Amino acid sequence: MVSITQSKDHPVNGAPRSRMARILDSDLFYSFRRSPVAVVSAVITLAYFLTAGLAPWLAPYDPFNAASLDLMDAFTAPAWTAEGDSRFLLGTDDQGRDILSTLIYGGRISLIVGFAAVAFSIILGVGVGILAGYVSGWVETVIMRIADVQLTIPAILIALMVDGVARSALPLEMREDMAIYVLIFSIGISDWPRYARVTRGATLVERNKEYIQAARIIGIHPVTIMLRHVLPNVMGPVLVLGTIGLALAVITEATLSFLGVGVPPTTPSLGTLIRIGNNFLFSGEWWITLFPAVALVVLVLAVNLLGDWLRDALNPKLR
Repeated sequence: MVSITQSKDHPVNGAPRSRMARILDSDLFYSFRRSPVAVVSAVITLAYFLTAGLAPWLAPYDPFNAASLDLMDAFTAPAWTAEGDSRFLLGTDDQGRDILSTLIYGGRISLIVGFAAVAFSIILGVGVGILAGYVSGWVETVIMRIADVQLTIPAILIALMVDGVARSALPLEMREDMAIYVLIFSIGISDWPRYARVTRGATLVERNKEYIQAARIIGIHPVTIMLRHVLPNVMGPVLVLGTIGLALAVITEATLSFLGVGVPPTTPSLGTLIRIGNNFLFSGEWWITLFPAVALVVLVLAVNLLGDWLRDALNPKLR
C-alpha cells in the first residue's frame, strides 16, 4: 500500500496550491487574524489609502478648482449645527473650500509625500547599509560615522535645513511647483540612517553564512551576491521600520506644513489645514482645525499600531 502524504505546497491531489492559499495558511496571517488591533488598524489604513486613491470620485468638491470656490461660503459651520449648510457636511475653511473634500485630498497629499519619502529613505539606507556591512573596512567606517553624526540631530531640524537650502537654490518661479519634491527629499534624507544601521547589522550576520561563502567560492560577483542573496534576507526588519516610518513621515510633513515650509498654502495637506484652522481657532471656527487634526491622529495611530503588530509577528523570539 502506497501512503499519500500532504504538504503545504502540494495537497493530496498533487496540484500545487496557489500563492493566495499559502498566504492564508501562513503563520503571519494567522497572527493577523488573532489580533483585533491589527485588523482594525489595517482596515483604517486601507480605508485611508482607498479614499486617497479615489479622491476625484469620492470628494464632493474639487478644492483645487478656484472657479468652484465662493468666498461667501467661507467659515460655514458643519451641516449638523444651527449655522450649518447641508452642502458642506464638515463645514468650510477661510477660502470657502469644503472641509470634507480638503480632508480627502489632503490625506492623499500627506500619504503620497510620506510614502515617497519612506521609499527614498529605504532605497538610500538599505543600499549604503548593505554596502557597509558587506564590504566593511574604511567604507563601513565612513558610512556609519556619517549616520552616527546625523542621528545626533533631530530629523525635523535636518528636514528644515534641507528644505530651506533647496528652496533657496531654486529659482523663485519654480519653488511652488517643486515644493512637494523638495519636501519628499528633505524628509527622506533625514531618515536614512535608521535603515542603514539595521541593514548593516543584518548584512554582517548574513555575509558569514555558508550560502554566501559558497557564492564567493564559485565566483559570483559581489554586487550580485548583495542584490540577489543578501538583500532578500535583510528586508524583514526594514519593512517593519518602513511601516512605522510612514507614520513618522506623515507627522514630519504635517509639522513642516504647519510651520509654513511644507507644501504651498493652496495645496490642502493635513498640515496646512491645521495651520490655517489654528489662525481661527479662538474666533469660533473650531471645525477647520479639529477635523484635519483628528484625521491625522487616526491615520498615524493606525499605521503605528499596524507596524507594532508586524514587528512582533516577524520576531521569532515572540512566537
